[in-house]
Amino acid sequence: MTVLDGAEGWAYAVSGRVRGTALDDLSGEAVARTLPSLLRALDAEARVDLVGTSGYGIWAPDGRAPHASWPEALLAIGAETPRVPGWRAALVDSGIGLGPVEAGLSALAALTPCLPDARRLIHGDLLSRNVLAGEAGITGVLDWGNALYGDPLYDAAWLLHWWPWYPGWRPGDLHAALLTHWRATGPTPAHLRERLHAYLLHIALDALAYCASRGRWDEVRTHVGTVLTLASAGGGESVLIPAGS
Repeated sequence: MTVLDGAEGWAYAVSGRVRGTALDDLSGEAVARTLPSLLRALDAEARVDLVGTSGYGIWAPDGRAPHASWPEALLAIGAETPRVPGWRAALVDSGIGLGPVEAGLSALAALTPCLPDARRLIHGDLLSRNVLAGEAGITGVLDWGNALYGDPLYDAAWLLHWWPWYPGWRPGDLHAALLTHWRATGPTPAHLRERLHAYLLHIALDALAYCASRGRWDEVRTHVGTVLTLASAGGGESVLIPAGS
């Protein structure tokens, strides 16, 4: 792969062609066959050497991320950024208001004592045609524009959040596949349910803000419902995470 400097401070990379079918386009059966390969790829991603980098959250091309801790990076979702501007005013103007956001942030803050100090590589956007698969498993993971430094369990929460949005995948048991993988590769992660609960909250808040900034109000209302469901559940007791996990 060759990395080149572009105009106006942008950079771009030119790499070899990766062939495969987008994960989004696979049938439920094909996704079930592909999951073990994807989970192994996420394990490898979490072992990437981060020497020469710093911080938590979304990182810049220089390898630096802006936050001093992982909880700080997560709780920053309540602030607007140049990437997602205007969403707070849009929510107020829509009549939905900021109540769901504040409830979600409060619930997220309550879970931060259960979060690790891990600073590993997270992809942060495993759908949107960013993962390609072939007959033997994953062939490529593309578009690292939303990549973060933090707890690698975040990518598992990403899959849990978006899984129901793909009707053909719903019969598949993602929770069981994740637990099988974790138990086969080591002890079940500490504070698993609380960590997944926190990351599901963050992902739903992020999606809410993004859709509000773009006026996608049907999706906003769906994400508001998810945030309020998660916020009203006890720490680690979300209905989106099965008991015993």
